[in-house]
Amino acid sequence: MNDHKNMILAIALSALVLIGWTVIADTWFPPANPPVTKIEEGREVPVDRPTVTPVAETPRTIRARDAVLAESPRVRIETPRLAGSINLAGARIDDLVLTGEREGIAADSPPVRLFSPAGSPGAYFGTFGWTGDGLRLPDAETAWRASGGTLTPETPVTLSWDNGEGQLFEIRLSVDAGYLFTAEQHVVNRGGAPVVARPFALVSRVGVSADPDWWTMHVGPVGVFNGIADYNNNWSDVAEATRTFSTRGGWLGFTDKYWLAAIIPDQSSTVEAAFRHGRGTDSYQADYTSAPTVIAPGRGLQATTRLFAGAKEEALLASYTDALGTRLDKAIDWGWFEWFMQPIFKLLLWLFAHLGNFGLAIISLTVIVRLLLFPIAQKQFASMAAMRVVQPKMKAIQERYKDDKPKMQEEMMKLYREEKVNPLAGCLPIFLQIPIFYALYKVLMLSVEMRHEPFVLWIRDLSAPDPLTPVNLFGFLPFTPPSFLIIGILPILVGVTMWLQMRLNPAPMDPIQKQVFAIMPWILIVIMAPFAAGLQLYWVTNNLLSIGQQKLLYMRHPQLKAQAEAVATATAPPSPPADPAPKTKPRRPRK
Repeated sequence: MNDHKNMILAIALSALVLIGWTVIADTWFPPANPPVTKIEEGREVPVDRPTVTPVAETPRTIRARDAVLAESPRVRIETPRLAGSINLAGARIDDLVLTGEREGIAADSPPVRLFSPAGSPGAYFGTFGWTGDGLRLPDAETAWRASGGTLTPETPVTLSWDNGEGQLFEIRLSVDAGYLFTAEQHVVNRGGAPVVARPFALVSRVGVSADPDWWTMHVGPVGVFNGIADYNNNWSDVAEATRTFSTRGGWLGFTDKYWLAAIIPDQSSTVEAAFRHGRGTDSYQADYTSAPTVIAPGRGLQATTRLFAGAKEEALLASYTDALGTRLDKAIDWGWFEWFMQPIFKLLLWLFAHLGNFGLAIISLTVIVRLLLFPIAQKQFASMAAMRVVQPKMKAIQERYKDDKPKMQEEMMKLYREEKVNPLAGCLPIFLQIPIFYALYKVLMLSVEMRHEPFVLWIRDLSAPDPLTPVNLFGFLPFTPPSFLIIGILPILVGVTMWLQMRLNPAPMDPIQKQVFAIMPWILIVIMAPFAAGLQLYWVTNNLLSIGQQKLLYMRHPQLKAQAEAVATATAPPSPPADPAPKTKPRRPRK
């Protein structure tokens, strides 16, 4: 009866753990990237990702992108990482793709598109201009003249416009080999009276990001104001009311999980910045304006703005941070433990540079972590072995004082002191690995460097869950399981290796705890299934190394294994007595 009760309690506690984890994961742990492949009839095929159209756009208000691009004269953009064009109507950078990043892993997958012109799906652009008094200003319809037909890192382009009233406006655009544009804005007053001008820059987009905004990963309006990163502005906040900031230097813009568009003023000037929402259009805007300047006749005004538009590569953002004097690297929301995650990420990148495969880099990182923790793990093993030895005494105390819990705890503590064992010592390596596990989780979740990185065989994206599942017989059954049933090979290996590892540990004395521990490896399979394959690979490797380490220590100290076996025999429940052989009646002799 007690065994059935313990089993029911264990199942109830396990279900509570599973449900509790689901609530925690939905709040704090965003899921991994969607799989880039699926298994059909035993073959791995790429997953096509349809273009997402913002909800505010309808077929009546949008047109094909190619048609919109053909409606105005343009200057081509060609760099090692970018391709696109500048719209001479309004001086907008509104056509931009990232040539080094692909939407999927198929050979014909298109490059990631960041900017699109107004009136096309996913409208998103950056532009520069002026506000002011006493002069005619360029606007979104202004036709600018270009000094060249192509903008490259070697050939800047100057856009110019004369308002016909004595003022000449120029925007000298240059771009580097990364993702940084520089706009030098000039206005010269050739009129007979002074005028007032204020340079501005903005980034505008229609609709919110397709990437979710989570507690552990900020997506949406972001900026650095007066030297402090601000992740507190969400889409809904800006939709409710305009958010304004007065800042010296800094930057602001919009971030997706992997991409960023941000405007960066001169770091020595104070500007008025804002996040805005267009009512009825579902458009969002990040902008800033400089202080108004009176331009006397024959004088001019110059301002420099930079626009970052591209992938959030950690090394590139760090170099821009140093060069520009503002924390552009804060576009990656590492969180409170950035000081710990950055070294792990850089070690992972270093291993990748030498091994050429991020899966091998993760395995190597796991080995390095285990080697660093080996002295602690030895103490853990010694403590676990000592706990095995004192288990008969612990069981005796539990039986003797089962009706007096305070006395039982007192005697247990006395036993620990006399035998010099610490029941919590075995938990230390686990606690030390929690921050490493979380750091790897953040790296796989946030870093564009890990996006679409393959391992071996069917693992084509370490930042997405393992797509190979036995639920549909590895794709041979003609159906795709729902997401909550897609349990891949790697999470199954996580559970199996955890079960093997726990078999080498001393069994808990408490029967309910023992039942929970017996079920937990299989619950872990469900918990780990939606995580990135890279994280699953780390856990499997860590479990295998733990098993190997325990086997090695048993080989080096055979007496510990003998003690463990003796304890297991001594603490095993007695077998029920065999039924006596039935007595047979003597047969009567035949007459």
